[in-house]
Amino acid sequence: MASYDLIIVGGGAAGCFAAIIAAEQGAKVLIIETGKLMHKLLITGKGRCNLTNNSDTETLLRNIKTNPRFMQSSLARFTSADTMAFFEDLGVSLKTERGNRVFPASDLASDVVGALNTRLNILRVNVIADRAREIIAENGEARGVKCEKGSYFAPKVIIATGGLSYPKTGSTGDGYKLAAKVGHNIIKPKAALVPIETREDVSELAGLTLKNVKLSVNDYSEQGELLFTHFGLSGPLALSASCHINELSIVNCQLSIDLKPALDEKKLDARILRDFAENKNKQLQNALDALLPKSIIPFVINAANIQSDKQVNSITAEERGRLLSVVKAFPLTASGLRPIDEAVITDGGIDVREINPKNMESKLVSGLHFAGEVIDVAAFTGGFNLQIAFSTAFAAVTGD
Repeated sequence: MASYDLIIVGGGAAGCFAAIIAAEQGAKVLIIETGKLMHKLLITGKGRCNLTNNSDTETLLRNIKTNPRFMQSSLARFTSADTMAFFEDLGVSLKTERGNRVFPASDLASDVVGALNTRLNILRVNVIADRAREIIAENGEARGVKCEKGSYFAPKVIIATGGLSYPKTGSTGDGYKLAAKVGHNIIKPKAALVPIETREDVSELAGLTLKNVKLSVNDYSEQGELLFTHFGLSGPLALSASCHINELSIVNCQLSIDLKPALDEKKLDARILRDFAENKNKQLQNALDALLPKSIIPFVINAANIQSDKQVNSITAEERGRLLSVVKAFPLTASGLRPIDEAVITDGGIDVREINPKNMESKLVSGLHFAGEVIDVAAFTGGFNLQIAFSTAFAAVTGD
């Protein structure tokens, strides 16, 4: 069998990035991947690919919910600015949007994947379609990878197989099994950044996107974009909010949506009064089109406990106050989280206590390294998780 300088198990964002960094340094690299390279990267950010977050290292660390201290070294060595420079050098023009989210200027994830594939080809990185079954190790040192179709040898191996989210893209948990076979502890994987099911039937709102609203749950509150689905809530706000909901106490967990966060109660009341004055002879259900999306108006009126066919000129001050309260805090009740195969990322994975944070090397098997989502590190939505993938991959290749 052929020998390599580096074998990477997993052809996702972390694995392909690591392969490029290593090959640029002259290493002979092999990627072992069961399916399509960077399949998950193609669908991130709704197909737009939120590459990173244009923020300093402290901000990046604040947005990591699981084991942020472990990430201090690698994020300091390969920052979001480094990520942006890397992709711009590949010819991918970038732009920074709300919340410092960084996207390709074209809004096409395929441009990012295409640029990475082109670079892999130029550097002659070898790619084999096979499934890794175990790490070959002798005397506590990595020697290669045993796969279904054969064995491949190298003094350095990086496991970058991802987690359990979106299994159709190849994230099937193989990395956990490989690590466990050589003695690593696996923190039980669970869904992170996952849509929220609601007790209330909001199926009639499915497809409605609310922009610049504020979602609150427990101590979490953030403004941004929210999407109604047939089962409840999705979109960036819901995904982030899911990280703040304890799975053990999710039933009857109260959610609140401020539909007009830019207006305080006094300004909102003045706005409602103005709309009422312009529509005083209309039924309430037909008088709020300028204030709210049409499809959500019946839900708001119902939550305010007002008859929808009541004429605006007969609405009492108390009823107007209830309407205002619902617009500022539209109530929903969480009843569950969607399954892990619908999660954006996996929380859990290889125990960071068994990994050297400077180079992502196993403390149990020398020459064995890890990168990306397979490690027990998870962040909120906004490009932070891909930055983790790039920073850990860089550390795994270049770290001392």
